[in-house]
Amino acid sequence: MSLTLSQEAEEYVEAIYKLQKRSGAARTSELARELNVVPGSITNTITHLEKHGLVEHTPYKGVKLTSKGEKIALNVIRRHRLAERLLTDILEAEWSNVHESACKLEHALTEDVLALLERRLGYPKFCPHGNPIPTENGEIDEVESFPLTEAPPDRTLLVVKIVDEKRDKLAVLARKGIRPNTSVHIVKRKEKIIILCVAGKEQTLSRAEASHIWVKNTGEKKHHD
Repeated sequence: MSLTLSQEAEEYVEAIYKLQKRSGAARTSELARELNVVPGSITNTITHLEKHGLVEHTPYKGVKLTSKGEKIALNVIRRHRLAERLLTDILEAEWSNVHESACKLEHALTEDVLALLERRLGYPKFCPHGNPIPTENGEIDEVESFPLTEAPPDRTLLVVKIVDEKRDKLAVLARKGIRPNTSVHIVKRKEKIIILCVAGKEQTLSRAEASHIWVKNTGEKKHHD
């Protein structure tokens, strides 16, 4: 890529891409949470990215990537998700523990190394958390899915992906047996929690936790006794 970005700038475009996919734009408060920085420190980096034509910032509405910014974001995400597969598939790390290590590794992977890694891994389509891996050409094949918070209560659901990949969040889900390709169904909804059945056991999730789990219907209706 002709433009060389700092690690910090790469992490920003990656975070903006993910937030934009979820809610249409990345607000400063959401970016601060995603990147674990104070909101006041974000302005300078956003101004830098805007100057290079990578983002458009609309006051009170948030930040969106330009097509140039999206191309760079997809390249960073490709490196990150292949790094996660390296950690889980070859180094046998726990799937819930690899996000932070991959954040460091992704910046060191050159295109040559990526091509070798992808071949060694057998050209995987998804990261260990179920999120799609962009191709070398920046194409990304999203599986149709929706947040668990929007799911019907009487259907068997398949977990497609988990969009918040931070270690502490994934550790909670891992303990409850929730991971990509797991079948679940909603037992009960309450104002602040959702009770799920996972492998025959009831598990309680907060609404925030449930919103990060994206599922699809399997077409099977769940019959309650």
